[in-house]
Amino acid sequence: MKELLNYKVLGEGQPLIILHGLFGSLDNWITLGKRFSEHFKVVLVDQRNHGKSFHNSAFDYSVMAEDLEDLIDYLGLKNPILLGHSMGGKTVMQFAAFHPEKVAKLIVADIAPKYYPVHHELIIEGLKSVPLDSLKKRDDVEAVLSEYISEVGTRTFLMKNLKRNADGSFSWKMNLDTISNNIDEVGKELDYYLPIEVPTLFIRGGNSDYVKDDDLDDISDIFPNVQFETIIGSGHWLHADNPDKFYDIVMKFTL
Repeated sequence: MKELLNYKVLGEGQPLIILHGLFGSLDNWITLGKRFSEHFKVVLVDQRNHGKSFHNSAFDYSVMAEDLEDLIDYLGLKNPILLGHSMGGKTVMQFAAFHPEKVAKLIVADIAPKYYPVHHELIIEGLKSVPLDSLKKRDDVEAVLSEYISEVGTRTFLMKNLKRNADGSFSWKMNLDTISNNIDEVGKELDYYLPIEVPTLFIRGGNSDYVKDDDLDDISDIFPNVQFETIIGSGHWLHADNPDKFYDIVMKFTL
């Protein structure tokens, strides 16, 4: 039997499935998920090798789309709205490319279906440099990561992956080795054959360079039934930078 992704269900109504980005987890979406659950049956998901989901050496968008299909089928979800941020956006786009008939609407947060060069080397190096076996307290992790990652917000986000085991030792929730070994897969372009007719919304951060103006025509060719929104002043983690605006944009598109 296939392993199922870890998930959390909030509310009732039409399903709204939310997938996090690289190094993230469903916990990143709890606050917004609760707000959305006033109108939808929200399903927050840990993608494979992240959060509390299973670890597996296979790590690409094809298998992550299969994981999503398995979960949708297991939960018996009909006409789900799919929302994905960054890597999660690539996953929901890939799912919609394979199964457009199973998607009511598609929301992609600050990622394009194009190829992205590997750009997480320093983060991975920093995470791997943390001496988990000899750690005494969480502050020790912060000290190590600060040598590689200058942004406090990024370090705080990454440290949410740290867990204390029953014996008092620390470990990463994510499967760091598999993610590192397959990091080039995270930047792969979308695998598609025909225009994807699903009603689609792309939301980008005004201060982010992940979705450029030059990308919009290419996106429109792949997703002809598309709308674009930009959250001015927000970066790549636009849902965290301006959750109220993000919420309003999603609600306007979905209701």
